[in-house]
Amino acid sequence: MLKKIPNKIIYIILSVLLVFIIVLSLSRGAIRFSLNDIYIYFADLFGGNINKNDTYENIFFLIRVPRVLLVIVTGAVLSVSGFLMQSLFRNPIVEPGIIGTSAGAALGAAIVFVFGKVDFFSHLSFMSGFLLPACAFLGGLLATYLVYWFSASFGKINVISMVLAGIAVNAMAGGGTGFLSFLARDPQARSITFWNLGTFSGADWNSVIIVYTAAIPSIIYILFNSKSLNALILGETEAEYLGINIDRLKFRLILINTLMVSIATSMVGVISFVGLIVPHIFRLIKGSDSRFLTISSALAGAGLMLLADLLARTLISPAEIPIGIITAFIGAPLFLFLLKRMRKKILSGGIYAGS
Repeated sequence: MLKKIPNKIIYIILSVLLVFIIVLSLSRGAIRFSLNDIYIYFADLFGGNINKNDTYENIFFLIRVPRVLLVIVTGAVLSVSGFLMQSLFRNPIVEPGIIGTSAGAALGAAIVFVFGKVDFFSHLSFMSGFLLPACAFLGGLLATYLVYWFSASFGKINVISMVLAGIAVNAMAGGGTGFLSFLARDPQARSITFWNLGTFSGADWNSVIIVYTAAIPSIIYILFNSKSLNALILGETEAEYLGINIDRLKFRLILINTLMVSIATSMVGVISFVGLIVPHIFRLIKGSDSRFLTISSALAGAGLMLLADLLARTLISPAEIPIGIITAFIGAPLFLFLLKRMRKKILSGGIYAGS
C-alpha cells in the first residue's frame, strides 16, 4: 500500500511535518514563545529592526534559533550517513555509531579539549574555530578506516566481522576518551562527558555555519552518486560490469560521510541509533532507491532529531537531558528488533544475504 505512494507526495508530507516540528521546537523550551512572538521576531529580523535590548528576542535569536538549526542538520547528517553506510557495506544494521565514526570523532574532540593549550596545538592557532572539527574528522576517519580494514581482512565484508570490529574500535576510542577524562581538569572533563552523551546546549551561530558548510555539499554529492549506489545494491561484481569503479566510489563516499559526521559530532557529541532507524524504515516502506532514501532520510532524520531534542529540553525543564540518552532509549529496542528481522531476511535470501 505505502509503496504505491509517489515519492513526491512523501517528500511533501515529510516537509510539512518538519515545518510543524520546527515551529513547535522554536516555541517550546525553558522559555516559551508564542506564535505571535515568533512572527514579530522574524518580522523585526527581515525588517532590520531587531531590538538588541529585548532579552527574550536575544534568547530567541542567539540560543533557540541556532539550536533548532543545528538539530535539523545533525539529524539529516546522521540519517543520510546511516543510509550511505548501509548501502556501501550492504548491511542493514550499519550506522556511524556502530562502525566507530562517532566514537573516533569524539576522541579527536577530546584530545583538543585536554591538550588544546599545549605547544603543538599553539602552532595551529591560525585554524581558530576549525581546529576542533578538523581533529574530530581525523579521529572519525581513522576509526572508520580501522573498522573497514578489519572487516575486509577475511576477503569479504560481512555484518558479523563489521559489528565485531566496530565493537573493538568503539571500545578503544571510548577507552582513550575515558583516559583523557581522567587526565582532564573539571571543566574539560565535564565537556568530554557531555560530548559522550550528546548535547545541543552549546549551539551557536558559529557551529551552525561550520556544520552546514560540511553537510550541504556532502549530501548533494551523495545525491549525485545515487545511480552508482543503486548499482552497488546488485553486488560489487555487477556494479563493476556497469562500469563503476567500486574502490574509488567507496573511498570518496566514506571520506564524505566521515567528514560530515565527524564535524557534526565535534559540535554536538555522540548521538547513536538515529542513523540506523530512519533509513531502515524508509527502506522497508519504499525499497532501496538511493535518491529517495537520501532525501527522505534527511527530512525524517531532521524531524526525529527535533522531537528528541524537544523531549530533552522539556521533560525535566528547566534542566536538560542529554539527547544521546533519549535516542538510546528509543533506538536500542528498535535495533534489537532490526537484528531479529535481519536474521529472517538472511534466511529468506534477501539482498543482504551475502553480506
